[in-house]
Amino acid sequence: MRLDKFLKVSRIIKRRTVAKEIADKGRILVNDRQAKSSTDVRANDTLVIKFGNKTLTVQVLQLLDTTKKQDAENMYKIISEDYEQDFSER
Repeated sequence: MRLDKFLKVSRIIKRRTVAKEIADKGRILVNDRQAKSSTDVRANDTLVIKFGNKTLTVQVLQLLDTTKKQDAENMYKIISEDYEQDFSER
């Protein structure tokens, strides 16, 4: 399954166009390799997604073409969620 479609179906990112933009800007790694929106995602892959000051690391558990909101969380497992702190406001 394409990376941008996985991110949308799993509801990690709400819109596929946004997922495509983030991936094509080089802000997503799949198994420690920079990924584009068309990168193939498989079960057991590790994704590292950088959103502004947040870095989300997830493991792909299963691939589904469509899913209900409550089932979307079963497609992945969150490994870590890190936030960068901005100390310039002190």
